[in-house]
Amino acid sequence: MSTELLDALLILEKEKGISRDVIIDAIEAALVSAYKRNFNQAQNVRIDLNLGNGTMKVFARKDVVEEVFDSRLEISVEDARKINPAYEIGDVVELEVTPKDFGRIAAQTAKQVVTQRVREAERGIIYSEFIDREDDIMTGIVQRQDPRFIYVNLGKIEALLPQSEQMPNETYKPHDRIKVYITKVEKTTKGPQIFVSRTHPGLLKRLFEIEVPEIYDGTVEIKSVAREAGDRSKISVHTEQTEVDPVGACVGPKGTRVQAIVNELKGEKIDIVEWSDDPVTFVANALSPSKVLDVIVDENEKATTVVVPDYQLSLAIGKRGQNARLAAKLTGWKIDIKSETDARDLGIYPRMNNSLFADDDDDYDTFEVTEDYE
Repeated sequence: MSTELLDALLILEKEKGISRDVIIDAIEAALVSAYKRNFNQAQNVRIDLNLGNGTMKVFARKDVVEEVFDSRLEISVEDARKINPAYEIGDVVELEVTPKDFGRIAAQTAKQVVTQRVREAERGIIYSEFIDREDDIMTGIVQRQDPRFIYVNLGKIEALLPQSEQMPNETYKPHDRIKVYITKVEKTTKGPQIFVSRTHPGLLKRLFEIEVPEIYDGTVEIKSVAREAGDRSKISVHTEQTEVDPVGACVGPKGTRVQAIVNELKGEKIDIVEWSDDPVTFVANALSPSKVLDVIVDENEKATTVVVPDYQLSLAIGKRGQNARLAAKLTGWKIDIKSETDARDLGIYPRMNNSLFADDDDDYDTFEVTEDYE
C-alpha cells in the first residue's frame, strides 16, 4: 500500500465524512478475500497495514496442535517452538505469507469491495441523519418527475413525493424550491429512501412553528389540525397565559404570519380557532366563520347538534360539507347542523335556561371567536 493511498483515505474521510477506520476495515476485508481467491488459500489470514510507512503484509494464522491434520490451518507444537520456545498447544502462530505480486492483484480485486463498503457507510450516515428528521419539514428542489413520484433534492439524497401526497392546486417544475414534510424514512437494499408530503397536516403545523415565535417557544400550543390540502384547513390553538391572544399571535400583525403560510401553500385558506376543553365552546369555535346559536352535546355518542341562523346554514355546512367536515375532524366530535327554524320545529331550540347563545327576548346573539383568514 502506498502513502498516496493513505493520503487519499484522509481526503475521503474529510470530504465524505466517513471514518478512516471504516475504510481501513473495508480494505483489510477486501485484501483477505483477494488473497484467498487469487492464491487458492483457505487458511485464516490477517492483513497488517502499516499506516506509518504504507506497507502491507499478509500473515497466516495457524493453531498450535499436537498432531497436524490440516497444514493450512494448523502447526505442530514442535515446529511452533522452533519459532518461539514459549508456544503451547492452543496458541496461535502467525507466519508472514505475503506474495511478491500481491499488491497489484489485491488492488484490482479490492477496488469494488472498498467502493461498496464506502457506499454503504455513506448510506448509513444519510439514514442516521434523516431518521432524526422524520415528522419534520425541509426545503428541497424539484429535480424531475414521473407518473408515480416527484423527485425532490434534499441535499444529500433525493426524496420521493408520491402523487397522492401532491397538492391538487400545485404544478411542480424542475428547480422549484418547495417545503416538504418528511413522512417516512426507510432503509432499503439500495440505500435510505425518504418519502415526503405536501398534503400532510404536519406540514401546516410545522409552518406555523416556523412563522409564529409564540408557537416555537411553547407559549402557544397547536392542539389539533384538520386539513384538506390545497383548499381549506382549520387549526386550533391554546395558551395558558391569559395575557396572550393565541389566535392573534398566529394571525400576526395585519395578518402577515398566516399570509406567509397561505402563500407557501398556494392560496390554501386557513381558519384559526381557539381551542377549549368545553365541547360546546370548541365546536362553536371550530365552525367559524359561521355564527352559532347553540350547541347541544351528547357525551355518550360524542356527538353534537349545532343550531345556526337560517341564513348561515349553508355557510356552516360549507361547500360540499367541507366546513362541517373539517370542524368535526378538528374537534373529534360528530357535528349535526340544524337551521334555527328546523331546530324550533323539532323542539330542541331554544333550550330553557340551558342555551348559552340565546337571549331572553327570543332574539339571538351571535357567537364567533375568529374570522376566516384567507
